Amino acid sequence: MSARTEIMRGDVTLSAHSTGRKDGPTILLSNSLGAGLNMWAPQRAALEAHYNVIGYDTRGHGQSSTPDGDYTFDDLSADAVAVLDHFNVAKADYIGLSLGGMTGLGLGLDHAERFNKIVCASARADNPAPFVSSWDDRIAAIAKGGMSAIWNGTVERWLTPEFFAANPELVEKLESDFKQTTVTGYTGCARALQTLDYKRRLGDMTVPTLFISGADDFGAPSAEMKDLSAKTPNAHYIDIPDCAHIANLNQTDAFNTAVQNFLEF
Repeated sequence: MSARTEIMRGDVTLSAHSTGRKDGPTILLSNSLGAGLNMWAPQRAALEAHYNVIGYDTRGHGQSSTPDGDYTFDDLSADAVAVLDHFNVAKADYIGLSLGGMTGLGLGLDHAERFNKIVCASARADNPAPFVSSWDDRIAAIAKGGMSAIWNGTVERWLTPEFFAANPELVEKLESDFKQTTVTGYTGCARALQTLDYKRRLGDMTVPTLFISGADDFGAPSAEMKDLSAKTPNAHYIDIPDCAHIANLNQTDAFNTAVQNFLEF
């Protein structure tokens, strides 16, 4: 892995790194809540021969800093744009999953001039009451017991039981990154999720977008993601069988194939 780069934006320091073809087109990767940029290792292996691949740790995650207070999707989108600006990238492709996928929708709507194509995986675009209350529950749990208090419930949503059992080393790495996430950072991002309100605007999306769902993902159900795709102009939709929330790891080959077909490389 190349050396990390620290990027200052206001009250946050973002940890990023760039690998792959420096003379190639750029692709930006944005992680799930509770994961770091290392979650994209299987995609880097597929992307680096074609792309300048930039990953970054979301604020409050990995080696990025943790500003105090609740975050907004405007904050998260501005962080992503700041990463592109730092590397002098005028326009990029983008892959985001869960929180990163939702951030991608904001980028496509509010910073369309910076992106060629967007992959939005394992995400939703609104904030119904049960969704909001589920984050209140998790915020309360980590305030009392730290990140460990919600790890077991999280990984049960992230991966199918068969994959979990067959990949202990990968699960251990995910657990390490999850517990490295600060309580303040996780809480700040969760508060952003509770304000999620992109669904009503999807008709304004001009950037070609691929929606990827896992058939066994209960956090971002297939039916919901199919509906997001139907509401988005110039969108494509792929549902991956036998796949839970962290689709890029749970079904790497199917995920990579969908991305490669969409990005045409």
